Amino acid sequence: MKRMTMIAALLAAAMPLAALADGDDDGANGKLGLAGLLSAQNRETLPKLTLSAGAPLAEKPMTLKSGKYYKLTIEADGSQELALEGPGFFRAVWVNEIVIEGIEVRPLGVDSLEFDEAGEAEISFVAVKPGSYHLKVPGTTGDLQTVAITIE
Repeated sequence: MKRMTMIAALLAAAMPLAALADGDDDGANGKLGLAGLLSAQNRETLPKLTLSAGAPLAEKPMTLKSGKYYKLTIEADGSQELALEGPGFFRAVWVNEIVIEGIEVRPLGVDSLEFDEAGEAEISFVAVKPGSYHLKVPGTTGDLQTVAITIE
């Protein structure tokens, strides 16, 4: 009897997900395609963040939507060894992958990224937990080296 109850509970939990994956890949009425959260109509590319000595990290704060899939490119110009940290932000998102020079890393958790020289990293993630967060260059206090991120 326990086994039947567990199977029934699993099926009931899976039904809403199955409804989203109905094969309708046109994005109409807010439906997602077979890839669910990772489907093309749920993706958005964010403005690039630039790590450079004395330059602003971002042009303006970012507002994200919970459940949406994002791609964020971080570029370091090599002017200085710089890192980008945001443990609160990285715990509020599900990181799908980090791509560095064509190498895909699928981490269980991220605290920061450090660039010893010029280069680029692309992070793809799903925003999950609503709140206010930030990414910043560690050890800095100025607004130029911080980007505020709100997940709605």
